[in-house]
Amino acid sequence: MPKAKAPSPIYELKVTLMDIAPPIWRRFRVPGDMKLCCLHSALQVVMGWTDSHLHMFQKDDVNWGVPEWDEFGDLELNEEGDVRVCDVLKAIGESFRYTYDFGDDWTHEVVLENVQPVASDSKRPVCIAGERRCPPEDVGGPHGYQEFLDAVFDPKHEEFEHYRQWAGKAVHAEEFDMAAVNRKLSRMRWPVRHRR
Repeated sequence: MPKAKAPSPIYELKVTLMDIAPPIWRRFRVPGDMKLCCLHSALQVVMGWTDSHLHMFQKDDVNWGVPEWDEFGDLELNEEGDVRVCDVLKAIGESFRYTYDFGDDWTHEVVLENVQPVASDSKRPVCIAGERRCPPEDVGGPHGYQEFLDAVFDPKHEEFEHYRQWAGKAVHAEEFDMAAVNRKLSRMRWPVRHRR
């Protein structure tokens, strides 16, 4: 009889959106053997993105993503579905970059903060902490987001009405709803099956 595969340890990760102050960050747990394609799905949910743009992982001059989306081959993407988180982050304190939306260029630093034994619910990602809401999609990257914040909270700003209308609802930049994030993560089927 073949031996049952030992369950993967749990990786506690901290993701921080770069070039934003005060920082927007999340702390969450995933199985160490989670594929990078599934980690992408988890990052989209914990950060609050809508998965409507391209993305890429980077560490030590190696890039992972979806190679068929790289029409010109300039990104030299390796298949993210072939690599596990534990293959990239091998020791506490190691990190990699996750870039989302090559136009707005949202760069995230993902750091391995802790490795824990397996828990009963270890197959699903779970968010355990975080601060501040994710910027709106297509706001123009870190610089555009700062312009947006300067205008949307100042009724005297010349772009106030424009940004209020564009945002489409009240803006709550400081709020982070961890319970809503975990509800969304719990409704997803893990591992996530991506189209190829």
